[in-house]
Amino acid sequence: MDRMLYVAMSGANETLIAQGNASNNLANASTSGFLADFNQFRSMPVYGDGHATRVYAMDERPQTNFASGGTQQTGRDLDVAIKDGGWFAVQAADGGEAYTRRGDLKFDATGLMTTGDGTPVLGNSGPIALPPFESISIGSDGTISIRPQGAQSNELAVIDRIKMVSPQYDQMEKGEDGLMRLADGSVAPAAFDQRLVSGALEASNVNIVSEMVNMIELSRRFEMQVKMMKTAEDNAAASASILRAT
Repeated sequence: MDRMLYVAMSGANETLIAQGNASNNLANASTSGFLADFNQFRSMPVYGDGHATRVYAMDERPQTNFASGGTQQTGRDLDVAIKDGGWFAVQAADGGEAYTRRGDLKFDATGLMTTGDGTPVLGNSGPIALPPFESISIGSDGTISIRPQGAQSNELAVIDRIKMVSPQYDQMEKGEDGLMRLADGSVAPAAFDQRLVSGALEASNVNIVSEMVNMIELSRRFEMQVKMMKTAEDNAAASASILRAT
């Protein structure tokens, strides 16, 4: 295969991957607590017989943007936003512990507390499940209190406490499910000094204008790579024509 064609083809493929990352950021611009992913290209030499005289582009996600999104007041009792860059502990699909800033809480038919996308929220001893209740309140320390169904207005019961953590950002990485985990696979200890705000949500930190500009730039880069592939095809056709003539 002509090396020029290979380099252009790999560049186009990596650009498509970068476009997917930018599209994911844009798609989650209105998702509560979503953290945008950074993206970059890196030059990689093409190794083979002799010296590495060609390079191709490799797309990679070096890190997540950990900047906090703005706090939006909603007035809903089950909406909570964590302060000071902390995290809510949740149970991932694989059963392990993961972390998120998404605070649009709700309950399923069995009383299990989940985030807006159905991920179970963890308390002191596992997923939080509540009995039928008349009203609910969540304290600034994450304590969940309810008035049980049929109870008097002054009868409150403390059910559990939302687990909040605050590991260093350089210890964390984002999984393919969008949840954060500790890079070494361990579980973060509860941070009892963390506080949350009830009736509010942390907005996504995606910069829509910046992501749109990035999408336009990536589209132009993809078109350039396709043109290079066409040039490689034209060069191959011209070479074959010369060989036939001789």
